[in-house]
Amino acid sequence: MSTAGVRPLWRGRALAVVGIVLFAFSLRTAVASLSPVLGLVSADFDVPAAAIGLIGTAPPVCYAAFGILTPRLERRFGLERLAVTAMAVAAVGLVARALAVDALTLLLATALIFAAVGVGNVLLPPLVKTYFPDRIGLVTTVYSTTLAVATFLPPLVAVPVADAAGWRMSLGLWAVFAGAAIIPWIALVMRRDAGLDVVETANPRVLGRLWRLPLVWALTTAFAVSGVLAYTSFAWLPRILVDVAGVTPATAGALLSLFAAMGFPSSLLVPVLVVRANATRALFAVAVITGLAGVGGLLLAPAGAPLLWVALLGVAALLFPLVLVLLGLKARTHEGAVALSGFVQSVGYAIVALFPFGIGILHDATGSWTLPLIVLAVVIAAAVPASVLIGGRGTIEDAWERHHGKW
Repeated sequence: MSTAGVRPLWRGRALAVVGIVLFAFSLRTAVASLSPVLGLVSADFDVPAAAIGLIGTAPPVCYAAFGILTPRLERRFGLERLAVTAMAVAAVGLVARALAVDALTLLLATALIFAAVGVGNVLLPPLVKTYFPDRIGLVTTVYSTTLAVATFLPPLVAVPVADAAGWRMSLGLWAVFAGAAIIPWIALVMRRDAGLDVVETANPRVLGRLWRLPLVWALTTAFAVSGVLAYTSFAWLPRILVDVAGVTPATAGALLSLFAAMGFPSSLLVPVLVVRANATRALFAVAVITGLAGVGGLLLAPAGAPLLWVALLGVAALLFPLVLVLLGLKARTHEGAVALSGFVQSVGYAIVALFPFGIGILHDATGSWTLPLIVLAVVIAAAVPASVLIGGRGTIEDAWERHHGKW
């Protein structure tokens, strides 16, 4: 697709818009729909604490593993075919999870879903780069906002649907959206096969080159910081608030919802600010300052203003949409976008996977949340040196050519 000029979003690309929105929606609803009804599932068959722990740890582990594999799969099958496959696997996994008969089948179906989501996470930035090279900021805003909505929606409707129709219906209904997401990508595969769209073929050597680029490691660091903040908060923030701020469990749950809700304005504003105002370094500064302020508040005056501390941590989570849009902007070519997204997400999620579990171990070892919160502050501060490298206008291809010759 030509990158020359800007054309209307829908002209010749309506299928891609619908496909990206449905794809993004299915990625998050597949993940966020289980935990609200686990209590109801446990009433039908035993779900041990170990299994629940594995389900909680599985997302970043699967995302890391399939982040590594996705660029290779994309070279073999192409973006659109892989998108179809990912959504088909997610739909099968969602149905299988709804039909689970014990903890093992529940865990296996959930792992299948997370594998598909891991592939989908990597595909979204290069899909945007491929179909909307002239609208990266706008389309990233659309799909990152969709991700935020799809994270928030299942916890709101899961229990009412389960009360009305059973937990199996509550879990299985999301397969409808994954199935719907397949349709536009099948149509786009047919267009591609007919020669109506042409995309560069990925170079097998590209992924290996990324290890040698500081810009790539800076993006990986920023992605890891955003993931550690998010997954640690979802795993431990309610308990931290109960223990150190003295709030009730119900209030802690509401404050966690506030943390998640802060993703809405970030998803809407961050991509636009990056693309139109080149505000990358300023946004990094906002994220680091608010993140450190939130952690500092929990350390020094936790009961003083817990709502403010949580809101500040929620603002710091703007790092996630920030890195998403940068994955599209920091690659000049299709092959670069696929490899960059795969590398950053696989290595980043491998790092993220260590922290929710590690924070819990650290708390148990010290009997306090002080050291875990200090570790979280150090992680947030790691975004500062990363922002220095990321803030320029160059791409990974430019960085390679400056030091190693032709990309």
